[in-house]
Amino acid sequence: MVGNRTWFGGLFNGSGKRRQVNAEKNFEMTPIQEQRLQKLKDRLNIPYDETRLDHLESLKTLWKVSFPDTKLTGLVSEQWKDMGWQGSNPATDFSWFICESKELTNGMLLIFRGSGFVSLENLLFFARRYPAAFQRLLLKTQGLRATWEYPFAVAGVNISHMLIQLLELNSARPKYLPGINFVRMLSEHEEAFDILYCIAFEMMDAQWLAMRASYMQFNDVLEATKAQLERELSLEDLHRIQDLPAYNLLFK
Repeated sequence: MVGNRTWFGGLFNGSGKRRQVNAEKNFEMTPIQEQRLQKLKDRLNIPYDETRLDHLESLKTLWKVSFPDTKLTGLVSEQWKDMGWQGSNPATDFSWFICESKELTNGMLLIFRGSGFVSLENLLFFARRYPAAFQRLLLKTQGLRATWEYPFAVAGVNISHMLIQLLELNSARPKYLPGINFVRMLSEHEEAFDILYCIAFEMMDAQWLAMRASYMQFNDVLEATKAQLERELSLEDLHRIQDLPAYNLLFK
């Protein structure tokens, strides 16, 4: 067991007190917090660019770490749908704007929210740092799964977008406790955003199973995940990313 709390089915228990407050007026960022927060915001301002070789290489690497025994036939290929992209070209899923619902080949709909290149970075980080957890969610190997499962890659892009909103990363500074506590975590771990992404993905899958959800309920599951993560990030005694109750999900 890692961390000082446990998490199960969207509920936590332990020594921490749960508290929802609007803001801490006396919160002032340290120089290291300001530096790391700005570095993260700079990452968020990078759109996915099909003309950049480093972006294309990152996409190829994501395929390699996801399906090491399967050769990718091309950057535009029907194979990408096996990872849960909406079409044959993942580049179209890194859109910066909130799209209208898109009709997929299976006739179903999904509200899609893009987040730029950081979405790809998040997926790569997850695959490299926690490969067992990544493969478990990618291949849906745990739990009673639905006939129509959520698309893994598109879910990941939506989670990146959800975190950016929850942590107020488009604002000059956070006003609410989840964002404030996140900035505090940056003091302890520069990769706090990427690790939090992995935790959020695990939470989303756990919520999916707990709600016995199917494809059309994905956005409801995402909202439930956001609400649970907001509660955990509002705990009074958070100092490290490992203090989050749901951190343990990465090692189940």
